[in-house]
Amino acid sequence: MSFKVMTAEISHETNSFSRRKTGKEAFMARYALMGDAAVVERGTVNTTLAGFLDVGRVHDWQVTHVISAAAGPSGKIRRKAFDWLCEPILASIANNQYDGLLLGLHGAMGLDFCDDGEGEILRRIRRLVGTIMPIAITLDPHANVGTQICGLADIIVSYKTYPHVDMRDIGQQAGEILQRTMTGEIKPRTVRASRPMLEEINGGRTDIGPMIERIAAARKYEEQPDVFAVSVNGGFASADVRDVGPTVLVTGQGDFAAHTAFAETIADDMWKRRFEVINDYLEVIDAAEIAAAYEPSEGPLIIADYADNPGAGGYGDSTDLLLALLNAGVTNGCFAPIVDGETVRILQEWVVGESIPIALGGKTDRAFGGGPLIVEVELLFLSDGHFIGDGPMIHGLHGNFGPSAVIRVGGIEILVVTIPGQILDLQQFKAFNIDPESKNVVALKSMQHFRAAFEPIAGQIIICDSGALCTPRYDRLPYKNVPRPIFPLDQFEI
Repeated sequence: MSFKVMTAEISHETNSFSRRKTGKEAFMARYALMGDAAVVERGTVNTTLAGFLDVGRVHDWQVTHVISAAAGPSGKIRRKAFDWLCEPILASIANNQYDGLLLGLHGAMGLDFCDDGEGEILRRIRRLVGTIMPIAITLDPHANVGTQICGLADIIVSYKTYPHVDMRDIGQQAGEILQRTMTGEIKPRTVRASRPMLEEINGGRTDIGPMIERIAAARKYEEQPDVFAVSVNGGFASADVRDVGPTVLVTGQGDFAAHTAFAETIADDMWKRRFEVINDYLEVIDAAEIAAAYEPSEGPLIIADYADNPGAGGYGDSTDLLLALLNAGVTNGCFAPIVDGETVRILQEWVVGESIPIALGGKTDRAFGGGPLIVEVELLFLSDGHFIGDGPMIHGLHGNFGPSAVIRVGGIEILVVTIPGQILDLQQFKAFNIDPESKNVVALKSMQHFRAAFEPIAGQIIICDSGALCTPRYDRLPYKNVPRPIFPLDQFEI
C-alpha cells in the first residue's frame, strides 16, 4: 500500500529577550522555499527533509512537500508572519486526504501572541485532521518541550548530536516510525520527564561530557521492541516561557510506566550533575591576552564568543571582544561576523583599498556587549553575502549574510554583514576572501556548532563571554515567565 504523506519544515529558535521581532522578511532572508524548490535545495543534504524523502522512496510514498522555512534566531514571531507560514500547510491538508504528516520543527519557537509556536502549529493542524491521523515531528535538542506537544504529536524525535550532524538520520528515524504507524503495526505516543532547570548545564554538548553517556543510554533503550525513539533535550535558556528547560522524551508503546521510569533516570542525572560545567568562559580581556601571546604551531587559535551568538538570538553586533583583541595588539587575525547593515551600506559607497572612518557595531543595545567602535578601516572586499557550505553541518546548502564587506582594523580582518548568522562553516570566511587556516587567531560568534568545521583546523580553542544577549550569566537577564524556583537562578534541592 502506498501512503500519502505531507511533509513540511518550519524552524525558529526564539530569544524572548531580543528587541528584534521576527517577521516574514526574516524568513525570506534565510530561506522560505515552497514545494519542489525546497526539495531541490534541501532534499539531498543534511536536513530532516532529506531523511523524510529517503524513507518515502523506500516505502513508495506519495509525498507532498509543502514548505521549508527558517529565520535566524531572534525575537518573537509576529502573528502575520506565523499565519503566512501555516497557511500553505493548512491549505494542503484541507485539499488532500493524507495518511500521515511529517514535520521538521525546532521546539523553541515563540510567538507574539503565544509562547508555544510548535504547539500552535499542531493545534491548528489537529483542528483539521482530528486525533486519528498520525503526526511525526522532529525537534532540535534545544527544544523546550511541554506536555501539550507530547499530546498533539504521536511521534517525536530530536537530533542526538550537537553540533547537529545527524539531521538527515533523525528525519529517517521519524519517517520509519510513521510508516509503521500508518500500517497499523504500532501505536506510539510520547511520555516526558523534566527538571526545574533553565537548561542542561552544558547546553546539551554531545562531543564531550555527560551527554555522551545519556545519548548512549537512549540509543540502548531504543533497542527494545516497544521503544521507537528516545530524545534527550538540553533546552533553550533564552526562552522566558513556562515550559523552559531540559526534557527526556520516550516515544513508544506498551509499558509506559517503564518508559517513564527510564526517562526519569536521565532527567535525574541532569539534575544531579548540574554543577559539572565543561565550558570555561573567559572574560574578553583574558581571551585577548591569550590571543596576543599565541604561537600557531599546529593551527590557529579559535576564540568563540558564546554570548553574542546569532544562532541563539544574539544581535551579532557586540564589540567588546573585538575591542579587547585590538587593544591587545593581535595580528594576523580574523573576526566574524559583526552585524551592522548601516555600516555595510556606507562601505559599499567606497572603493576597495580606501581607508574610511566608521562607527562599527554596537548599535542595538550597548548594555549587552559594548557600543560602537570609532575606527579607521581599510576596505578589503565587498560581497552580496552568499556562500555555499562545505562542512559537516551545512555541506551543499546555500547561506546568505546579505550585503557584506571585509575590512581591516590593525592586524584583524573583520567580516561585516547585514543578516545575522552564526559561524559554523569555513566557507563563512573563505567565501569572503578570508583564509582562516592561515591566521594566527580566528575569532567567531557561535556556540558549539562551530566545532564541527573548526576543530579540525584549530591549534587551540577557547571560549568567552562578551556579556552580550546570550550570556551564560542568566542572572543578568530579566526573566518574568519561567516557573520559580528554577536552577541556576535559584539554589534549592528537589
